[in-house]
Amino acid sequence: MYRKGRRRSSRQFTLFFAANGLAESRLGMSVGRALGGAVVRNRIRRRVREVLRLHRGEIPSGWDIIVHPRASVAKAEFASLGDELLGLVRNSLPPSPVPQSVEKGPGESPANPGPGASRSGGPAS
Repeated sequence: MYRKGRRRSSRQFTLFFAANGLAESRLGMSVGRALGGAVVRNRIRRRVREVLRLHRGEIPSGWDIIVHPRASVAKAEFASLGDELLGLVRNSLPPSPVPQSVEKGPGESPANPGPGASRSGGPAS
């Protein structure tokens, strides 16, 4: 991710991202020791995780995303954190790098052919 992906930064976050070829995005976070002691780092993790949880539907699909927060995240207003992180994601990521033919709905994957379909490919018996 760090070598092959792209990077965008804002005042309080650095975002690393790369297309993953999947129908969903995968999110990660890295909070280094330089940001403070365990209490401060855990507070930063909780705040960023909650922003991502609340706005999961607004994040485009098909990306691997790693968030690196800065130390100021621990004391910033929660609403401004959400606005800044989501703005960074929206401005950095195109809608979806996954071709429409790859995206499958529930029950349409080969592992789960859905009702009425047999694994042999013939008619259901």
